[in-house]
Amino acid sequence: MGAKLRLEGKVAIVTGAGSRGPGIGNGRAAAILFAREGAKVLVVDKSISAAEETVDTIKHEGGEAESFIADVTSASECAAMVEQAISRWGRLHILDNNVGIEGPGSVVAVEEQEWDRVMRVNVKSMMLTGKYAVPAMAAGGGGSIINISSISALRPRGLTPYSASKGAVIALTRAMAIDHAKEGIRVNCIAPGPVYTPMVSSAGMSEEVRERRKRASPLRIEGTGWDIGYAALFLASDEARYITGIVLVVDGGVTISSPARGYEESAQ
Repeated sequence: MGAKLRLEGKVAIVTGAGSRGPGIGNGRAAAILFAREGAKVLVVDKSISAAEETVDTIKHEGGEAESFIADVTSASECAAMVEQAISRWGRLHILDNNVGIEGPGSVVAVEEQEWDRVMRVNVKSMMLTGKYAVPAMAAGGGGSIINISSISALRPRGLTPYSASKGAVIALTRAMAIDHAKEGIRVNCIAPGPVYTPMVSSAGMSEEVRERRKRASPLRIEGTGWDIGYAALFLASDEARYITGIVLVVDGGVTISSPARGYEESAQ
């Protein structure tokens, strides 16, 4: 008799579960890993083709998943997303929030409209997904929410709108952990370091910069979306039943070292 799968019987929503290009981003990795461990996964993305690619991968491995197209900055679409998961599988246990965009510049350089856009996509979206997911989780006895922040919130590097938004994600996570503990809902945060994902590669990163990012880690290895996905898998599972309100840094040790200023870092 085989070992029980870590998320057997669970229903998960993963936002930003497509990828901007070929390869494995944080959201896609989490969705695939959740399904491998027995969860039924609603794969949410703005791009139908990106979402379907993730779903196809899961189904090819024998897992169960369904795509859902949503703009998570829209309250009505977040509500519909949760309704779809409940309608399809009856309950909701896990929400993994991966949607995010970059925001370079200082408070002097950034345009007000761009500041608002970064805050809306990176912070408001997580408020809205939580607004509708929390009651559904509470009705089923609890669950786990994972929000993706960034080490840019802890070690700013010239991306002030982005850093501020990811710092807000950490504060939001802690506040939600307190607000919803009584409902059996754990809320935790992952702060990725300079992982190499389709978001990064699609921006045209040179091999020189990629190598510099790798060397910024004391481990001298390159992080990938899988590293963030495995962290999310742990926080989603019952193995993390006594963990809430934490920031799990997944960065190869970058935040405990002193890399040269100027390496590019992305949470996606």
